[in-house]
Amino acid sequence: MSELPQQPYFLRALYEWCVDCGYTPHIAVRVDARCKVPAAYVKDGQIVLNIGPNAVRNLLIDNDWVSFSARFGGVAQDIQVPVANVLSIYARETGEGMAFSQADTAAVAQDAAIADQPQPETTTDPTRPKGRPTLRVVK
Repeated sequence: MSELPQQPYFLRALYEWCVDCGYTPHIAVRVDARCKVPAAYVKDGQIVLNIGPNAVRNLLIDNDWVSFSARFGGVAQDIQVPVANVLSIYARETGEGMAFSQADTAAVAQDAAIADQPQPETTTDPTRPKGRPTLRVVK
């Protein structure tokens, strides 16, 4: 029996922590062909998404996908992102959260590929998101 990946559990836990503390959870995502995100907002192959309860509807974080509906430029869109493509989750207000190593995301991607379908090629050295937020280890 294969071991379940930890990343989706961390995503759900840190999302709940952010919401309970009154923070706004954001995820940084590596965009590839499997991601359904608005292309106009993708920068350097990545996108940062606000997944707070006031910004999205029907948020679902399962073991394979993060999916929800959100408005971009006033237009409602359905967003679908493989858990393997989530690079980090953090609170916008404090920058606290968790970044996932390439080994973590590769393990989740490998499990998804075995369970569902072949995994398309991904870059081994994605650029890190630039900007103000910083991540700290949450203990």
